[in-house]
Amino acid sequence: MSPFLSLSRPALQKLAIALEQERLTFPVYVFALSQYVPDDLQQVTAAELNRLRQQGMSTAHLAYLLNSLAAERRAAQAKQEQVELVWTGPEIPGSESRDTRIVVQELFSSARSSVLISSFAVDQGAKARELFRPLVEQMQAHPKLNVRMFLNIKRTYNDPTPAAILLNQFSATFRHQIWPGSRLPEVFYDPRSLEKSSFSNACLHAKCVVVDEERLLITSANFTEAAHDRNYEAGVLIHNPIAARAIRSQFETLVAKQLLRRVPGL
Repeated sequence: MSPFLSLSRPALQKLAIALEQERLTFPVYVFALSQYVPDDLQQVTAAELNRLRQQGMSTAHLAYLLNSLAAERRAAQAKQEQVELVWTGPEIPGSESRDTRIVVQELFSSARSSVLISSFAVDQGAKARELFRPLVEQMQAHPKLNVRMFLNIKRTYNDPTPAAILLNQFSATFRHQIWPGSRLPEVFYDPRSLEKSSFSNACLHAKCVVVDEERLLITSANFTEAAHDRNYEAGVLIHNPIAARAIRSQFETLVAKQLLRRVPGL
């Protein structure tokens, strides 16, 4: 394996510049690399440069190769920075994941134009108000901030209650037991979740948050205190407008086709 693959992006760039400016000449000696390459890689790097030169590569070709490797390293790093692991559960020393609750609060607090939330389960009472308070405060600070929630409204097995009554009950519960603010979001549901037949009944199980069509959290965590603080939950935070817009468009298309419908009163 080429020692170039072990060099950092800055080291590759420094080597390329040194070759372009003829501060490195052939044959390359180990001591000449002290300004550019870590001590443990100087000998193998000098040997590699000299070997490639003997095989016919010019100084310009070698500089181009090193610059190309540095560019590829930069692009790979940029892609890696677009995706972050989001985790709920006991902290693990050395873990590179971010806490679910903190990520959600940061997303809410940074929202300016739009927030989309989809969740299968939502807490009630003080736990729910604590989860949604940062978003409520942001809605108060930014009157044009549009918030849409897509939530599962379930029918208990063999419950004969008409769907209209279940929707009114959910609307009242949402206003008094879930949402802590006076300005309400638009809330949508899947009508199939209220069908009485077990053959056609379905649920809205997707769990995600989209903010300003720029950032997207896809997670196993519902909007409950347990899911944000105690359970084992895994997710990814994606900083990618294309992916964020794609998920938002998916939900908006379902609304346009009336496959997802607005909860009356919300």
